Amino acid sequence: MRVAKTQKFHVLEAGRAKDGVAVIEDEADNVVLAKLRELKIAHTTYAHPEVPTVESMMEVLGDRVEGVLTKNLLLKDKKVGSFLVCVTPDRTVDMKTLPLRLGAGEKCNFRLTDCHFLGVAKGAVTPYAAINDIDNVVTVALDAELLKAKFVTTHPLRCDRSVSVSSSDLVSFLDQIGHEPKIIDFSKEVKKSSGSASSSSSAAGKKPTAPLRNKKGTKETLDRLLATKEEDFAGWYAEVISKSEMIEYGKISGCYILRPWSFGVWELIQKWFDAKIKEIGVDNCYFPMFVTKGALEAEEDHVEGFAPEVAWVTRSGQTDLTEPIAIRPTSETIMYPEFAKWLRSHRDLPLKLNQWCSVVRWEFKYPTPFLRSREFLWQEGHTAHATLEEADEMVLDILALYGYVYEELLAVPVIRGTKTEKEKFAGGLRTSTVEAYIAGSGRAIQGATSHNLGQNFAKIYDVRVESESGKLIPWQTSWGLTTRSIGVMVMVHGDNQGLVLPPRVAPIQVVIIPLVYKTCTLDDLAPLVKKVESALRGLRIRVDDRPNYSPGWKYNHWEQKGVPIRIEVGPRDMEGNQATLARRVDGVKKVVPVADLAAVVNEDLDDIHRTMFRNATAARDAKFKQVTEWADFVPALDQDCLVLTPWCGPENQRAEEDVKEKSKLEALQRAGMDAEDVRTATSLAAKTLCIPHDQPTDLPDGSTTCFFTGKPATCWCLWGRSY
Repeated sequence: MRVAKTQKFHVLEAGRAKDGVAVIEDEADNVVLAKLRELKIAHTTYAHPEVPTVESMMEVLGDRVEGVLTKNLLLKDKKVGSFLVCVTPDRTVDMKTLPLRLGAGEKCNFRLTDCHFLGVAKGAVTPYAAINDIDNVVTVALDAELLKAKFVTTHPLRCDRSVSVSSSDLVSFLDQIGHEPKIIDFSKEVKKSSGSASSSSSAAGKKPTAPLRNKKGTKETLDRLLATKEEDFAGWYAEVISKSEMIEYGKISGCYILRPWSFGVWELIQKWFDAKIKEIGVDNCYFPMFVTKGALEAEEDHVEGFAPEVAWVTRSGQTDLTEPIAIRPTSETIMYPEFAKWLRSHRDLPLKLNQWCSVVRWEFKYPTPFLRSREFLWQEGHTAHATLEEADEMVLDILALYGYVYEELLAVPVIRGTKTEKEKFAGGLRTSTVEAYIAGSGRAIQGATSHNLGQNFAKIYDVRVESESGKLIPWQTSWGLTTRSIGVMVMVHGDNQGLVLPPRVAPIQVVIIPLVYKTCTLDDLAPLVKKVESALRGLRIRVDDRPNYSPGWKYNHWEQKGVPIRIEVGPRDMEGNQATLARRVDGVKKVVPVADLAAVVNEDLDDIHRTMFRNATAARDAKFKQVTEWADFVPALDQDCLVLTPWCGPENQRAEEDVKEKSKLEALQRAGMDAEDVRTATSLAAKTLCIPHDQPTDLPDGSTTCFFTGKPATCWCLWGRSY
C-alpha cells in the first residue's frame, strides 16, 4: 500500500474532520479494503468529512487526493435491468442517448433506482458497491475517460472514506468480483433511428408538459418502492425495510440501526417468548460479552465452527493487550465455567437460564439486514439437566415455542426437524430447527435452533454434581431466536406497496385517519374520533391527525409501513355514527357502526392473521416437491422448490457434501454457465435443511433406496437452496 510518510493524521469527530483529509491505515471491517488486500492491489485510503455528492467531494477532496474522482448513477429499466454508471465529475450524461451507449436499446427508459440492495447509503454508490451485488443483477459501466487517468479515487462503501487505485487495478477488481465492466466512450456520437429523430423534431417548440404525478396521491406523495418483488427481490427487500422506516444503515459495514418500527416488532416477540419460558422455569440473567482466548478455544469443534466469524479486541487505548479477548459469537464458553462453580449437587438441577443480548459474528459474506449482519439481537437459553431424556424434553419444548413464534405471531409456516450431522451446532450432540421458505426468492431460511449439547461441554468445563450414585455429568441444552425472524416476516408477507405486518406483532394495529375538509374541520370530527378510540381501547392504535399531509399521503404512508387496519373518519361517517375500515392484507373496505367497531376490528385482526398464514402456506406448499430419483432433483431446485428425498442417513457427511457439489455443477450446466463462476455456483448448490419430524411415510427396510447413493434409505430429508 502507498502511504504518505509525513502527512499528519486528522481526527474524525462526529463524521467531520477537524482539518482536511488524512491518509490512514486500512480498516479491518471494510470488505472492499479487505478484498483489495486479498488481491494485492496497491491502494491509498483516506479519511475525511462525509462527502455524499460529487460536488462536496470536489470541494473537500479536490487536489488533496491522488486520482480523478467519480460521479455515479444507479439506473434501472424493468426490461433491461440495473446499471451502475461511473463517469468523471465534469461529465454531463445525456439520459436520452445513454441507453444506446450501454447497448440497452432506444426504448429503454432508465430511471434512478434505490441503492440499499447494494448495502450502501445513497452517497456511497460507487463501482465498489458491486461487491455486495451477490445476485449479479447490476452491470457496471465505466467512462473511458476514467481509464485514461493514472489513479481513480472513490468511496469504499462509506462516504467518509475514499480509496485510490490505478485505473487498470479498478477494472481488475471488478473482474475479480464477477462484474467485468462495460467501457463507454462518451466522445463518440450516438446515432438514433430515423423514427426517434423525427419524433424529436416534431416535438420541438411544443410547450413542456407538467411533470407526471404519482398514480396515487399528489406531489407530496411519499417515496414509493421502485423495485418489485417479482422482478428484483433483493432490491425490493432493501427498499421495503428502509422506506418503511425499519432500518438505517450504520457506518460499519454489516451493522444496522433498528428503528422503532422494527424494534417494536422485536419487543412484542420478546414479551411473548419471555413470558412463556418463565412459565417453564427459565430465569433471565446477563453475562459479559467478552470471552478469553483460552475459554473459547477449549472445545475444538466449537471454536472451529465459529473461528472465521470471531471478532477480537487486541488493544486498549494505545496499549496492546497481553492476550486477545473475543467478543461473544455465542455464550457457551462464557457461561459454562460458571456452571461448574454453581452446580454442586443433583438437587441444583435443572438449571435453566436465558439472556437477551447481542452477539457479534464478523463474517465477510455479503451482509443483509436482519438475515446476515455482524451484530444482531437474540435470546440465548442455556440449561443443565440430570438426564438425557430431560434435556431432550427441554429442546423440544423450546422448539415448540419457536414454532409458535413463527406461526402464531408472525403468520409464517415452518417445518420442524433435526439437522444432519454436517449441519448441527458445532460441538453439540444434535440440533433441532424450524425452517421457513421465502417464495419471492425461492430459498429456505433457518428460523431458530434448539440444541441438545449432550455432555461434551460439561466434560470440557468440568461441570460435575454429586448424586446418590456418585459423580454425575449434566446434560446440557442451548437455544436461540434472533432478529432474523423480522427479516423472514418481511420477505414472506411484504408486497409491492411495502410491509404487510401480522397483527399480533404490529407496533400499531389500527391507524385512525380523520378526513378533514374545508366544511368539516378536525374539531368537528374530534367527538367521533374519540368514540372510535374509546371503542378500540386495549389495541395498539394511533390517530394520524397531522395537518401538513393529505389523507391520500397518509393512506400510502401507513400502507407502506404495513399497519393491518386503517380506519377513516369523515363527514359521512359523522352523520351515520360509523367508520370506514380498510384491511392492508387484501384491500377490503367496509363501513361499520361505531357500536360494532370493537367486535368487528378484533375479529378482522384474527382473520387477517389467518389469511396471511393461509397465503404463506399455500405459497410454500406450491413449491414443495417429493422426489425419489436424482434426475428429478436439480430440476426441482431450479423451479425454486423445497425437495424431500429418501436419504441414506443424516450421519453421511461425505454423501451430503457430494450432493452439494454435484447439484451446483449440474445447475450451472443447465443454465449454460461456466463452472468457474464461483459466485453464482455457491448460490446454486443444494444443502440439507433438516430431517423433518413429520415424516411423510414409513420407509420399509430395504424397499426404498437413497435418491443419491442407492443405499437403503433410513429417512426422508428436506433439501433446498438456502440463505
